[in-house]
Amino acid sequence: MSGLLAGKRLLITGVITDASIAFAAARIAQENGAKVVLTGFGRMSLVERIAKRLPEPPPVIELDVTDPEHLAALPDKVREHVDGLDGVLHSIAFGPQSVLGGEFLNAQWEDVSKALQVSTYSYQSLAVACLPLMQPGGSIVGLTFDATKAWPVYDWMGVAKAGLESANRYLALHLGSKGIRSNLVSAGPLRTMAAKSIPGFEQFEDAWANRAPLGWDLHDTTATGKAICALLSDWFPATTGEVVHVDGGYHALGA
Repeated sequence: MSGLLAGKRLLITGVITDASIAFAAARIAQENGAKVVLTGFGRMSLVERIAKRLPEPPPVIELDVTDPEHLAALPDKVREHVDGLDGVLHSIAFGPQSVLGGEFLNAQWEDVSKALQVSTYSYQSLAVACLPLMQPGGSIVGLTFDATKAWPVYDWMGVAKAGLESANRYLALHLGSKGIRSNLVSAGPLRTMAAKSIPGFEQFEDAWANRAPLGWDLHDTTATGKAICALLSDWFPATTGEVVHVDGGYHALGA
């Protein structure tokens, strides 16, 4: 095999449709020599169908990151397909409608806690579940949406992403002694299924299309997928705790 990820064994979460960022990452990873295993939850038949659109249809494991039994069983399920992992992509986030769309002041803890568990805490829980499969040189990558600012309609999901960015730094701290890196990719707005579930998300789209210095294609997940694969590769051996922006340069601008 040849390519940036030749021989790498990767666990990729979050593939729902072929417009998913995770799908782009899986496709690019396979094109660059990686062996990919996917996880899915809730709509397994859909994930399995979408997986067949990849260059090499990968195995799909059911995984609910909020279920301790699923997490405990993950290493053995992965070993049914590969003998270890070199990288993990966390592409998981969820928030009930009540925590989005301008409802920041009205959201109840029951819903907020769900968003934080799925979108923030699961980054740590997935990493810990995968540790028995990983060796020094491994890489964990997650996805964020610039949490240094308050965005209209994003509300408690913005808080969850801020927590994710902090968790990334702490994961980098605690996994560094094991030789494992942890980094995030902060993508600009993309018309994924997740984005479609956010009321008023078009406000982000209009801003990026008009202001990003490099321009921004709302439908192109390839740039984000490439950044993910670069971080999963051996080409950033001394980079951890970082947030890499893939947003056309929008984050660098003033208000």
